[in-house]
Amino acid sequence: MNLVWNQEEWRQLERETAQRILLGAKPQAPWAAAARAARLVLRTYSTSFFIVTRFLPPVKRRQVEVIYAAVRYPDEIVDTFPIPAAEQNRALDRWTADYEHALACGSVQEAVAAGANCFAGAFGQVVRTNGIPQEYYRSFLAAMRLDVTPRPFETLEDLIDNYIYGSATVVGYFLAYVYGPSAPAEFDRALRASRDLAIALQLTNFLRDVPDDRRRGRTYLPCDFLGAEGLSVETAADPDARPALDRVLRRLSRVAEEHYAAAERDLDAFAPDCRIAIQACINVYRQLNLRIGASQQGVMHRERVPMVDKFRVLPPSKYWRLPLAYLGAI
Repeated sequence: MNLVWNQEEWRQLERETAQRILLGAKPQAPWAAAARAARLVLRTYSTSFFIVTRFLPPVKRRQVEVIYAAVRYPDEIVDTFPIPAAEQNRALDRWTADYEHALACGSVQEAVAAGANCFAGAFGQVVRTNGIPQEYYRSFLAAMRLDVTPRPFETLEDLIDNYIYGSATVVGYFLAYVYGPSAPAEFDRALRASRDLAIALQLTNFLRDVPDDRRRGRTYLPCDFLGAEGLSVETAADPDARPALDRVLRRLSRVAEEHYAAAERDLDAFAPDCRIAIQACINVYRQLNLRIGASQQGVMHRERVPMVDKFRVLPPSKYWRLPLAYLGAI
């Protein structure tokens, strides 16, 4: 992954946003300032997710944008900022402290006034508003620390339970609390769908990012999947091993597809006003997964979905939202 904003650019955005939050005199002004900054983060870093979130109702969309910003910066710490491991851990320590501080405050303005980062402060407000279990974000930050000192994962279950849970599943749970269920009795099924979609998305990202992860000294391909092709973490980097490694990727792509299908089956568990956005998310990222599974260009090729193909799987009746989104209207 290429560096989009460096640390100073992030800090500048945080300083400017904190000032707007603190100067907000009307009740909703501090939250609106935080949400605008979070929207900029999402638009800058993820074209695909930015597009699909345009189909959410405004109140929920702003909360989702804040969630994205709250997970984006810690991910940048461990993935792209050119800093040593010790500094990565210190930066995660500071972010963790800001989150804990925000939980004890009554609003984003109060959290920022007490010294918390604006994005952690806004996320704390989302957690309180929606009753999101506080431990979920702690699990996310713990997963980020695993990226500082990466280890191999022996099985798919090991990968899902001990890394994907913290890096993606709990993020899906955040979203489930914001989206809401179609009825109170359906919430467990909504959480199950969120888990399936999170696993599918994370596996797709792993498959797309194999070369980048290798450069960072990480392997998110289960050792037993590699072993079934006669490979190990060490030998998988051998150019002669690429045909076997491609078979591993295709196998994991099929696993991801199973989770996309499971999430889609439970789509009706979510509140009706969010289903179009969730379906769009499934459709857009599923395309990427299918491209990876069918690719003939090999593991070192980073697969992408052209914008025109993304549009083809979005709901045609909602296309009008997209130009408005890029003009800043929604």
